[in-house]
Amino acid sequence: MPLKQWISKIRAGNARRRPAATVPSRVVNVTRQTVLADRLEVANQGATRRKGLLGRSGLEAGEGLWIRPCEAVHTFFMNFPIDLVYLDRAHRIRKVRKSVPAWRLSACLSASSVLELPSGCIDATQSRCGDKLEFCSPRLTATEQGD
Repeated sequence: MPLKQWISKIRAGNARRRPAATVPSRVVNVTRQTVLADRLEVANQGATRRKGLLGRSGLEAGEGLWIRPCEAVHTFFMNFPIDLVYLDRAHRIRKVRKSVPAWRLSACLSASSVLELPSGCIDATQSRCGDKLEFCSPRLTATEQGD
């Protein structure tokens, strides 16, 4: 392969890579006016998407993982149950699964992303199919804002 072609291929590959999301986000159910998570991690790269929640001992209230793009997840090798919220591109809930235990598969072919949340979050927030979710930066405290 000629050098110019090789360099172009490397540049094209680097351009496709998305930067890792390091700042946790907040997700709000706009329809129900409830907060699903205020410490939401984003898994939008191959390595973070593959790892998911594996290796963790659990999720605390307010924590979660947003896997995108994603239509299906598994809970193989997990030590705790999770709630799953499948979203379409407009961030409307397409499907919910409550307290999914270890060693299960779950899918929603019309979804573009999945929220993995602590077990009980769906019931606590009364989230249902059709609800609209909104993702935003976490709110800063007065100390963090410099007040």
